[in-house]
Amino acid sequence: MALRNAVMAALLEGEASGYELAKGFEASVANFWTATAQQIYRELERMAGEGLVAARVVQQERRPNKRLYSLTGAGLEAVRAYTAEVSSKPMALRDELLVKIQSVDAGDLEAVRAGVLERVERSAARLARFERAQQRLLAGRGEGEFLTTAERVGPYLTLLGGLALERANVQWGRTVLQALERRAAAQGSGRSRPEAGPARPALH
Repeated sequence: MALRNAVMAALLEGEASGYELAKGFEASVANFWTATAQQIYRELERMAGEGLVAARVVQQERRPNKRLYSLTGAGLEAVRAYTAEVSSKPMALRDELLVKIQSVDAGDLEAVRAGVLERVERSAARLARFERAQQRLLAGRGEGEFLTTAERVGPYLTLLGGLALERANVQWGRTVLQALERRAAAQGSGRSRPEAGPARPALH
């Protein structure tokens, strides 16, 4: 999948500057796509050259002028064409932490355990952020009502994927930590457990 497809998906929310798109990637699209601000700016320029997006300059007092981008008719047609493609490529996964866990029997158990703990804390923080985004999107409505009546459901459905992934990451990470801790105790390592850090959000 090309970055431009993710950019076009984000622009379905309405016109935005490159900076706003980059922030939006961090806040919402991050659960399925990541890109730097520089990558997004470069892609917007290419897309503008191909007529997929249009840009207008907004004059600002006390701030540099900014360019707002929106999808053109050709951009909307590109979205329809992309979603019509049959995707057959499996998701590629290269996870250094999993390689370290695979090697833990001959490696530094304490260091691997600290790495897993860091992953759990990071996933728990993302989970909490996604749960807040979920509540903002629902705005007091039940999920069934929202999915039936909302103008757009795509962002919510992708958010559900992010929620499921981070919940699974947290649960899996805690299982791994418990297993490594039991193994260390059985081996009589006597090493201290890493700091637990802040309280983790409850799993649902």
